[in-house]
Amino acid sequence: MRRFTAFAKSLSLSGRIGLGLVLFWLFAAVAGPWLAPYSVGAFVDYEVFSGASRRFWLGSDYLGRDVLSRLLWGARYTVFLALGAALAASMTGTALALFAAIKGGWVDELLARAMDTLISIPSKIFALVLVAAFGSSLSLLLLICAITYVPGNFRIARALAMNLVSLDFVQVARTRGEGVFHIALREVLPNMIHPWLADLGLRFVFIVLLLSGLSFLGLGVQPPYADLGSLVRENISGLTEGALAIVLPAIAIATLTVGANLVIDALKPVEDRK
Repeated sequence: MRRFTAFAKSLSLSGRIGLGLVLFWLFAAVAGPWLAPYSVGAFVDYEVFSGASRRFWLGSDYLGRDVLSRLLWGARYTVFLALGAALAASMTGTALALFAAIKGGWVDELLARAMDTLISIPSKIFALVLVAAFGSSLSLLLLICAITYVPGNFRIARALAMNLVSLDFVQVARTRGEGVFHIALREVLPNMIHPWLADLGLRFVFIVLLLSGLSFLGLGVQPPYADLGSLVRENISGLTEGALAIVLPAIAIATLTVGANLVIDALKPVEDRK
């Protein structure tokens, strides 16, 4: 707790604001189902797109369901799917990049060309093909988002690793007869951890937007469950009469992504920010 407090104090004002937004949505994702007044698919209002009231703090949606309850459940799917996919993409891409940079030669060339091929496939088309073939599911969405952002992480991690592999301390480790895993985990990876964390945050933001876009197209989390993008799509017809059901999920997506970006920017060294 002391370390976290010290970390928060070391951030700039914008970084603290971003950290607060990220922690708020993380708390909503973890505790949302227990804080939600109603179950996610319960029809609790005879009126549709009703306004905010004592019973329904954020009104009801196009089927008479509680917007607050669905927003809390939607935050869980958006945050955890994006975080899981970002971690999977970053760890996979970094592992391949370290292996390519250390081995070099045809291994590096083969992996680099494979990633170039994968990154050339449009993410929405890739998702559409897989969802049409296998049907939409949480595991498939996680896999789609992870595969989509592996090449981008690979490129960044490979560029960092290439610079580090050429340095003297890595050459000394090679001379000692250290293996690939030792060089990757003990010599190279610790020296690229801060750029890696910044890239992880960016992948998280990109995946949140990708998931929201897929859900808006009807390819994301399926009813009765929904993520934040699904909440916008399913209530779009009531923009004039039930704006809360549409505006609030959109604000949630915006604050989550902006907050993550502010934290990422605050992680840079002070001299870089200046």
